[in-house]
Amino acid sequence: MRTLAAVATVCVCMAGAGLWWSAGAAPNPGAAAPEVVRLGAPDAAVSAMTAASAGVDKLEKFKGAEPKPMPPLSFVDAEGRRIDLADFKDRVILLNLWATWCGPCVKEMPSLDRLQAQLGGDAFQVVALSLDRGGRTAVEPFYRKTGVEHLTVFLDPGSESMKALSLRGLPTTVLVDPDGRELGRVEGAVEWDSPEVVAFLRQFLGRGGGPARDRGGVMKTGG
Repeated sequence: MRTLAAVATVCVCMAGAGLWWSAGAAPNPGAAAPEVVRLGAPDAAVSAMTAASAGVDKLEKFKGAEPKPMPPLSFVDAEGRRIDLADFKDRVILLNLWATWCGPCVKEMPSLDRLQAQLGGDAFQVVALSLDRGGRTAVEPFYRKTGVEHLTVFLDPGSESMKALSLRGLPTTVLVDPDGRELGRVEGAVEWDSPEVVAFLRQFLGRGGGPARDRGGVMKTGG
């Protein structure tokens, strides 16, 4: 399937932080289900969401997970230029798959923006990849409305990444090491700029992130 279903159903809200962060591992059967908009599901009412902060204890145990290869992944920027995930080699990448119609995605987007402002630089990059079929016309107004300033617009209107990454729902966030290998993934919304999560992510960096720069090396000041 090359496009996302227009209508999706939502799993029950998590009781606590029901995260899945494991390179290829199944969710913990004892954990509550995370907030995820399931892909290709039948019609259902979308319930109200509350983004949950990731407990650092649920992330720490996966630090030693065996990295696995990432499939080739291409998308475009707001100007329609092709971008390959490999273009971000030598940085730790937080690849977030999202859409404007996804309630949990909307909840966590401001925290991803703040995370990019805090850690983004030569060592770290948040790549927020929109699966909206409307592409730029859907994402840019959303960024303006919600005050997102530090995230670059990246678009996958054909939802190619959905198949390539075997997505089960949105949001899904994949942590990619500087060699382009998947270290693990989270299904569901996370408060990405919480002190515990920031401290966890810093452990993967050679040094603390500096000011955000675009792919040409020019310092970005937002907008």
